[in-house]
Amino acid sequence: MTLSLDITHRAGAFELSAQLALAGPITALFGPSGAGKTTLLNVIAGLVRPLQGRIAFDGEIWFDSATKTFTPPHRRRIGYVFQEGRLFPHLDVRGNLTYGRWFARRAERLVAFDEVVALLGIEDLLARRPRNLSGGEQQRVSIGRALLMNPRLILMDEPLAALDAARRAEVLPYIERLRNRFAIPIVYVSHAVEEVERLADEIVTMEAGRVMGVKRLERP
Repeated sequence: MTLSLDITHRAGAFELSAQLALAGPITALFGPSGAGKTTLLNVIAGLVRPLQGRIAFDGEIWFDSATKTFTPPHRRRIGYVFQEGRLFPHLDVRGNLTYGRWFARRAERLVAFDEVVALLGIEDLLARRPRNLSGGEQQRVSIGRALLMNPRLILMDEPLAALDAARRAEVLPYIERLRNRFAIPIVYVSHAVEEVERLADEIVTMEAGRVMGVKRLERP
């Protein structure tokens, strides 16, 4: 993966300015609340259109203010995992998972349903509704739904922040399995040092809308 961006964005008094070339497989956007991590994630997703600049993914231009190029979110093939599961309450777990598949053409469906279910350990949850799931279970289903979209890139916005320590410990190994099993790059937002050090291959430190540094970690 090569995700390159050089953008400026303003929202009220807040200004985001970022110049990055990310290689993954897992890139962590790390910093305190208000640093601009989620805003940058939404810029990458196409949910926020920056004021000016350029974004490219593996040579494909997603945004260029100079040429007025803008690829809408649904054409970027991105899987997004939010802080809360955001599952559809009227669908059971199977329905939530298969919903993601509609976003990929049949020829692009390279991630198998049964493999994702086994990887995330949710075989016994398929008939349940979201209201009958724990927070950790909901996040595992949310990760599965994002995977089954067969995305080119996965964005995770503090997916463990709403969980207590026990549930965080439950979900973290599944994110590691995802990193080790699939060749899908991940941009992971967090302000928790232990998560970042455990998961990330590179860490982008942010503060007050600015990139303060990029550190590459060596994995065994």
